[in-house]
Amino acid sequence: MGARALQIAMNAPLLVKMSKVDLEEVNFDALKIAEVEFSSDVLPISVDRPLPKRKEGKLKRPKPVKAGMDKEDSEEKLEKEIIAEGEIMELAKPDDEDNFEENDSMSEE
Repeated sequence: MGARALQIAMNAPLLVKMSKVDLEEVNFDALKIAEVEFSSDVLPISVDRPLPKRKEGKLKRPKPVKAGMDKEDSEEKLEKEIIAEGEIMELAKPDDEDNFEENDSMSEE
């Protein structure tokens, strides 16, 4: 399509008769004119689109949800894990930041 559009842009003769009104509809766009030629089957080209390769094998099934645990229970369990991990980490205190800056300036000297 691009090659044909380039030919049309360089004043190659059109293979489809188009009126001035039709050309104005496509705004004299060479690519759109090439598309019109392609759709009307006047271009001596063929398009070969290969199909995707077929995979042999079984489809993967989603893991089943445990019968004893429903969605709310799993959310509560996850929430408890997050809280437990959050208790391990401490929030930074302004005093800690001052100590960090002092240690950092000493290491630069």
